[in-house]
Amino acid sequence: MTMPEIFPKPAKASFGKAICDFSRGQWLHCPARASDILKGHVRNFKADVQAHFAGDLTVTSGLPAKGGVFLSLAFDPDEKCLEAFSISIKPGGITLVGGGEPGLFYGLGALRQLFDQCGARLPACAISDRPDFPNRGVMLDVSRCKVPTMPSLFKYIDLLAGFRVNELQLYIEHTFAFSAHETVWHDASPFTAEEIQAVDAYCRERFIRLVPNFNSFGHFERWLCHPEYRRLAECPDGFEYPWGGGMKHGSTLKPDKESLDFLDALYAEYLPNFGSRLFNIGCDETWELGKGWSKARCEKLGVTRVYLDFLLQLHKLAKKHDRITTFWGDIILHEPKLIPELPKDIVANVWGYEAGHPFDKQCPEFEKAGIPFYVCPGTSSWGTLVGRTGNALANLENAARNGRKHGAIGFLITDWGDGGHHQYLPISYLGVAAGAAMSWNHAANRSADVPRALDRLVFKDSAGILGSLFAEMGCVQDLGKYQPFNTGVFQQMFAFDMATSHKWLDTITPATLDKFLGRFARLEAMLPAALPQAADGALVKAEASNAIAMAKHGIHRVQAFRGKRIDRAALRRELQDIIMRHEDLWLARNRRGGLRESSGNIRQRLAPLG
Repeated sequence: MTMPEIFPKPAKASFGKAICDFSRGQWLHCPARASDILKGHVRNFKADVQAHFAGDLTVTSGLPAKGGVFLSLAFDPDEKCLEAFSISIKPGGITLVGGGEPGLFYGLGALRQLFDQCGARLPACAISDRPDFPNRGVMLDVSRCKVPTMPSLFKYIDLLAGFRVNELQLYIEHTFAFSAHETVWHDASPFTAEEIQAVDAYCRERFIRLVPNFNSFGHFERWLCHPEYRRLAECPDGFEYPWGGGMKHGSTLKPDKESLDFLDALYAEYLPNFGSRLFNIGCDETWELGKGWSKARCEKLGVTRVYLDFLLQLHKLAKKHDRITTFWGDIILHEPKLIPELPKDIVANVWGYEAGHPFDKQCPEFEKAGIPFYVCPGTSSWGTLVGRTGNALANLENAARNGRKHGAIGFLITDWGDGGHHQYLPISYLGVAAGAAMSWNHAANRSADVPRALDRLVFKDSAGILGSLFAEMGCVQDLGKYQPFNTGVFQQMFAFDMATSHKWLDTITPATLDKFLGRFARLEAMLPAALPQAADGALVKAEASNAIAMAKHGIHRVQAFRGKRIDRAALRRELQDIIMRHEDLWLARNRRGGLRESSGNIRQRLAPLG
């Protein structure tokens, strides 16, 4: 028989030739000292595999006097890693041993995959597994327009738990309903305190910690654009980005006591809703620091020194609220000599989203200073419409390899929503799954068949199409030479104003555009044959279809700009149809807040179409 697959792939697994038939099994034995949460997961496992058995299964914590125990769970008193587990399948029964409840939970997940593929006739095997990184997280951007509904978020958490992710961060700028600041979140459909508490509990039941995340220095533009908060800005009247363009209002808090007092009040309302002591205060991309309120001080001491001084005050403030600070490490890396001045109880996030990001150079800066750190790659889905598969896999592998080499304590997969969050959630699944697997065990999973795993575990596509379809969507860009930084060529085409030529346009030939369209046509033709049995299967197919339609529309815009005979009225109707579908698909998973902004970004592209 074909050997069954487990995802993430285990560190060690050996399968024998013997087939063990458990179809007449009766009992599942759970340790008496197991928590109600773990016992609930054992009962869920029983319900999931019941159809493969001749009679009713029963979960017990006592040893039955009659009938056979086909699955026995136990704790390993000598195992220090709570997430480690081992599975032994022999004709006499299945033994699952965990270092703690998380290990038994992950072991049940592995067994569930075996039963899904083999029924109750399992191959004899011995599996031993444990994680490379103690902290394996996902950060979901819920501030760039998209705020998921509670059912959608709960479903996402279940997906993460299945991939053995044990940390979730919701990236918050303004999407928490602070009681005194409705002006900021009024149109955003924010999370309430009660909802955060519910998410925290839901995560905890799946051995995931919900880490509070609130950007507390840079990326404060959602606040500083309002007159009520203008006084807190480094540059109240706006600033220019280093690469050109800018904002008419501030994006960075001025580093003074007034800002600290303001954040203190926000922390007091926000943080008690989370059980985790870790707290991501953000502090990345403080673009205009030193150009306004703090200019004189920065000229005297240096911008990075002024940044560090305020970061240290934020660390003290978080400590006042009994939290362990974690922050984005990009700014202090401008002057690595300052890293040793960081407190030893702070955690740095070393982030970068390109395939060749210098994790090999940045990680050692924190390692040699004795500062604990995470490596933070990304899904490469934002700003792409259809993903960047090759870049995502290389970026994730690079982070995992160098994180392990230099002693990172965590691996955080980031999934951003820049530019209106136009990519649909399944576009990110490949990056999330691959990153979760590589952070669990890099060696075993760096070449794992992630599309196949998505078909089996997420889409439940018996035709085996959707996983590879989403992966291939993210490879179409590779047919051309132009590979933009931290974004995708199809997003650039989709946003093209059709009025001004750009250097990047010169790198894309008409023949390349035809190749793009030909590949997307082939992918569109694959979609009807997909047979997803997941509850959201039809939605996933619709999301894939509209993502492809967006990419194709961008190509058509470039062709029309270059003089190809394309009816602009037809292009307008094409884009209007895309917008209508986008709005419907948005509301299938997300709250209404932010939709107007996201859709408005697309509607602006109707203007040149007549």
